[in-house]
Amino acid sequence: MSPILILFCILGYFSLLLIISKITSKDADNDSYFIGNRKSPWFLVAFGLIADSLSGVTYISVPGAVGKSQFSYMQLVLGYLFGYLVISYVLLPIYYRMQLTSIYVYLRERFGVTSQKTGSFFFLLSRLFGSAARLYLASIVMQTFLFTPLGIPFELSVTILIALILTYTYKGGIKTLVYTDTLQSLLLLMGLLLTIIFIMRDLNFGVIDTVQAVYQSEYSKMFFWDFRETNFFIKQFLGGMFIAIAMTGLDQNMMQKNLSCPSLKAAQRNINSFSLVVVLVNLLFLSLGALLYIYSERNQLPIPQVSDELYPLLAFEHLGFWAGLVFIIGLSAATFSSSDSVLTALTTSFYIDFLKKDEHQEDESQLKKKRYIIHFCFAILLLAVILGIKVLNDKNIAIIDLVFLLAGYTYGPLLGLFFLGIFTKVQLREKWVPLVAVLSPLVGHSLKTILNFPALEVMHLEGNLGAYYQLMFQIGQWLNQSLNISLNYRIGNELILINGIIMVIGLLCISKKN
Repeated sequence: MSPILILFCILGYFSLLLIISKITSKDADNDSYFIGNRKSPWFLVAFGLIADSLSGVTYISVPGAVGKSQFSYMQLVLGYLFGYLVISYVLLPIYYRMQLTSIYVYLRERFGVTSQKTGSFFFLLSRLFGSAARLYLASIVMQTFLFTPLGIPFELSVTILIALILTYTYKGGIKTLVYTDTLQSLLLLMGLLLTIIFIMRDLNFGVIDTVQAVYQSEYSKMFFWDFRETNFFIKQFLGGMFIAIAMTGLDQNMMQKNLSCPSLKAAQRNINSFSLVVVLVNLLFLSLGALLYIYSERNQLPIPQVSDELYPLLAFEHLGFWAGLVFIIGLSAATFSSSDSVLTALTTSFYIDFLKKDEHQEDESQLKKKRYIIHFCFAILLLAVILGIKVLNDKNIAIIDLVFLLAGYTYGPLLGLFFLGIFTKVQLREKWVPLVAVLSPLVGHSLKTILNFPALEVMHLEGNLGAYYQLMFQIGQWLNQSLNISLNYRIGNELILINGIIMVIGLLCISKKN
């Protein structure tokens, strides 16, 4: 597919986003930017959340990962359902009762300012790195098939993409994003469904043939019952449940759109509808992954070493012109949706939680000027993190694994803080909260490393890092041999729950006696 044609597709898509932005941001004020004037239609928010939650990671990485992990990802997705119920009937009532704009204000009211800043900091850290990883994945694909043939280096291409995102988000904020995310969800799903149709056509499959081929393939195994492995059902299910609670319910980026609905009931309808749709959509993405591998096998095509490369490779080089066109449109939707709303959420959280201000405390012009500056600075930070990921990237790691690994460490402290605040009456010695929040993921990582100590024997690291892993290996070896404790257990996506529990224990250690 011609790079010039790909470029025109992206520019056309961006022009459409710009038109929507111009219409929706007309007469937009600061209340529009932060919370959409609390007038967002719930069904548009629900549909737009599809693109925001799936992003380029699901679009590329989930189908590619089927070759290695089969349909085990659905165990995680089924856990999402129960996590969304907690969000709908536990968290949203609290947020609406307090009329929050930044959800971390809850931590200030429950514990104090230090807890609020700690929660907000871990959100900023989580979202900055998570969004950078998502955007990096999509940017690499665009770089390969578009920018490199045009002679544009990766650093410049990513800068261009972020500049485009800035252009249509800096003014309208949430009011604009509700509508642009709706468009992006539509195009992302269109890309998914049309790609499946193109593969069915090339394989001469009907609908029933396709379902049978996927079901009977070696890739369709969904449930795994070896408790020692990372794909054990209970691990995946609990991991999915708490990932949903943390990465949606305790995430300013996801909740800010939900809080723009006019009422609690509307927001609950939004989450409940979205939870059902996201299960179906993920099942379709996994089915697409199985079809990609079936197509490759029947046509005797080599499978890329990096699973993330399978979908774009087939779309551009084997499935025909229209498949390539549909792929790039879907990828553009996934690329922009993964980053546009996060800049608004980062700006909101930093302004309210760190500058100790509410959106109504300053006049319109002062606040608008400050949020423009903050919005721009976070765009620069996002660019810097993406370039850093490129330098450090290990091509044998699927980006979706990296995203969930980061989430397991950074959202654990948020889980602990909110759990203790909602379900107990404990008060904290606040000055110690940041220390506990930093130590908890470190303890969690050490626990995971000790349990996986046999793998450390092959590592040859020097310096402080090497000494750390050597110590973990010796502890694991001692537990396994001296105490006759079997450590043949691998921590998977339940890491986020483990870190949350460690955070709760740490917070109880610094609680006030009364």
